[in-house]
Amino acid sequence: MPRPLNERQSLERELREELPAQLAAYRRELASGLEARREWLEWHIRRVQKRMADVEARLAKVSAESGPQP
Repeated sequence: MPRPLNERQSLERELREELPAQLAAYRRELASGLEARREWLEWHIRRVQKRMADVEARLAKVSAESGPQP
């Protein structure tokens, strides 16, 4: 069984993999021209961007508290 991720690893994975994938999917759908969903997609894009900023801030805090990692 794989080792559980610590908070730093979890945040790094979310910031590096999960959130950019979500953002790209929403942007692709928005670019496809579905006007009926435009407002919904724009809201989700803003939500993911805010989450990315939050994760970056939390990661900086965790990094500062734990010191430099090798």
